[in-house]
Amino acid sequence: MKQLEPLDRREFTLAAVLAMLSGVTITISGCGGGSSPSTPTPTPTPPTPTPTPAAGDKSATISANHGHTCVITGAQLTAGAAVTLELTVGNGHTHSVTLSTSEVMQIAGTTRVSKESTNDAGHSHNVTFN
Repeated sequence: MKQLEPLDRREFTLAAVLAMLSGVTITISGCGGGSSPSTPTPTPTPPTPTPTPAAGDKSATISANHGHTCVITGAQLTAGAAVTLELTVGNGHTHSVTLSTSEVMQIAGTTRVSKESTNDAGHSHNVTFN
């Protein structure tokens, strides 16, 4: 069986962009947290049209979403290895979420999996697949 090498950030970003351009959909919801009055408020990024996901890809639902998206590709689900997914830029920042081998296999088997993203810009998101 061929051993898959983990993707570095550049390879992942390229793969994510290509996946989005091929019709991948990611839904992210919910950013909580506040900002200090001395910190300038970033200009909101206009929403990107939601493309149709490629066959086998799974889009996440993201709590308190403000423009993020996240997709695990069909190839990543088939490989069944642990993966770190980067949420797309939303409101001037990004987050990532790490899924274990077991969690990837659960998503592939249509079991609901929720994970908290990294904290950036003073908040995190709950990222849910299935």
